[in-house]
Amino acid sequence: MLKIENLQVTINTKDKLLKGINLSINQGEIHAIMGKNGSGKSTLAKVIAGHPKYNIIEGKIFLNQQDITYEEATTRSHKGIFLAFQYPVEIPGVNNIDFLRLAYNSNRKANQHEELDPLSFFELISTKSQTIQMQSNFLTRNVNEGFSGGEKKKNEILQMDLLNSKLAILDEIDSGLDIDALKTIATQINQFKNKCNSILIITHYQRLLDYIIPDYIHIMDQGNIVYTGNSEIAHKLEKYGYEYINSINKM
Repeated sequence: MLKIENLQVTINTKDKLLKGINLSINQGEIHAIMGKNGSGKSTLAKVIAGHPKYNIIEGKIFLNQQDITYEEATTRSHKGIFLAFQYPVEIPGVNNIDFLRLAYNSNRKANQHEELDPLSFFELISTKSQTIQMQSNFLTRNVNEGFSGGEKKKNEILQMDLLNSKLAILDEIDSGLDIDALKTIATQINQFKNKCNSILIITHYQRLLDYIIPDYIHIMDQGNIVYTGNSEIAHKLEKYGYEYINSINKM
């Protein structure tokens, strides 16, 4: 699904933020990235999604064996990459259901599928919003405006499901969630997973990984992936902190 080779990235020609990332994610897999603040986790997520402010100076990004290293974010989105933002933005004056319908139909048009009329889309989005326990009035409000942190994250998961993403990148989707909202979103993510898509979770905490069990966990530090292990590593980090990784690497 996703293959990254020797990815090196700067911003504003300053020091490298990513210093040679190598990562492979197969279809049907869930991967998690953990690390201290400033280790490069969110930078990697944004670079995969095609954020224009980052400069790739070395390396390649492949999606389903297609080189997307320098493709625009919109093109990557239409090819199946979805990024759930750590801090979803509010868009005053833009109705949520209209925003979702335009995104959905834009994606279908790019992939040569028939667009849905407003009534058919309303039936679709109403069903999907119920599965994540989002109240119907949130569909008619402006995008994320006045939403709680949990409702903003639910809206991100709703978009992920609606667009039927091939590679879903969830950047700290657990931040700002109470335990009930966390369980609801985790359930939806687990239901979304299938053998044809992949999920990349970026998180600080083990609690999300109690509900969504990753196949692999990658630890980042100073722009590099310094360790890769299974889901048990999250419990070790919760108990011992990131010094545990340093002790492993010294063995």
